[in-house]
Amino acid sequence: MLTIGHEVRRPGKYLGDAPVTIPVPEELETTPGIPMNQREVDWYSREYPVETMNITERASRDWANTLRDQHAEMREIRKEHDKLNRNLVMAARLTGDLEPTAESTGDDVTEAIKQKARELGFVEVGITAFDIRYVYQSKKDWVRFPHVICLAYEQDFEPTQTIPSIDAEIVHSSTYRTEGAAGLELGNFVRSLGYRAQVHSPNDNTGPYIPMFVAAGLGQLGACGYLLTPHVGSRCRIMMITTDANVTYDSPVDYGIHAFCQVCQVCVNRCPGRALMRDKIWWRGIEKNKLYFKRCRPVMARYLGCGVCMKVCPIQKYGMKATMEHYAATGQVLGKGTHDLEGYNIEGKGYFGPGELPVFEPGFFDMPHGDTSEWAFDQLKDAARANGNEITDEMLEAFRTDVTRGLGQSTDNVDMMYEEEDYI
Repeated sequence: MLTIGHEVRRPGKYLGDAPVTIPVPEELETTPGIPMNQREVDWYSREYPVETMNITERASRDWANTLRDQHAEMREIRKEHDKLNRNLVMAARLTGDLEPTAESTGDDVTEAIKQKARELGFVEVGITAFDIRYVYQSKKDWVRFPHVICLAYEQDFEPTQTIPSIDAEIVHSSTYRTEGAAGLELGNFVRSLGYRAQVHSPNDNTGPYIPMFVAAGLGQLGACGYLLTPHVGSRCRIMMITTDANVTYDSPVDYGIHAFCQVCQVCVNRCPGRALMRDKIWWRGIEKNKLYFKRCRPVMARYLGCGVCMKVCPIQKYGMKATMEHYAATGQVLGKGTHDLEGYNIEGKGYFGPGELPVFEPGFFDMPHGDTSEWAFDQLKDAARANGNEITDEMLEAFRTDVTRGLGQSTDNVDMMYEEEDYI
């Protein structure tokens, strides 16, 4: 039995459930939240501000969507989701201009907001300061209000255990829509308390949300790149609401995850694309396991959105309490090495159990990079090199066509849907 360094007490999974206590063994203790160098975070946010990959990686986004749409069922799932989700996204965009619907009493409304969020089905809710350093450059003129309500909505358990699959993709999309609607309702509730509330749609992100969830004590960043929450691990979808309400901030928590992931490594070992880094590095001012995007997107695009790193996480499957209790008692990772946790099927390739990984053909990971215009320039250079460093009129015409198309593409999420008229 390992020595317990501290315990974390959290509300029960669902409204009305008894609180849970999570033991954190002494050997897994690091720091509340995540190791961070604030000066480095400040510097990167100034000199290299974050931007959505829908803009910075537009070329690979379009490439990936084209591949996904070759799968008839995936195309229909994406088509239905975009149609049903568009109104939710548009409604959220207008919320920053909505006035309160009542006079505020001046009372602290933290508990009222959390109670309402739980009634609406959110499995986790916490409040912290809104961190402008984590806002996409293209969204900085949109965001308002100093406080942020961080919200996590559970994705159904059974379909998630079939990842990668059509059923898992269906529940992935439907969870976002259910959450988006619940977020709009919570925004209405905050306004009924006499305050403003701006709903940040989970499908129209204003930035990377996880840093603020960690600051609000709702989990820690896992080796998989997901937020690992106490009850459902990575099996949740997250969104935020910014507000000027009178609220009290939560604090970051050390759940033991920062160290546990280095012991566990199941997601690292089971990733079909070998896209997860085993060792932590310092990146933009925080210590983390860095995701290798160029080995992730090609698998996601071809194999039903992948998500294996979510499926094989013991925190997702068993919950943080059970996983930590097992580790404290045995020094072992619950489920590690078992087919129950680590096994998965890949369409067209078969079943892969513990220790088994798919092999992909040469060129599998080749994909466009940068935005459309940047990729067009790279293609022009490659074509010229292949032609003895000579640029032909045909090459220039192809370059002109692609750059013109790139310059005409919208950088707005909803507009991107409308650009694909045949698809919508």
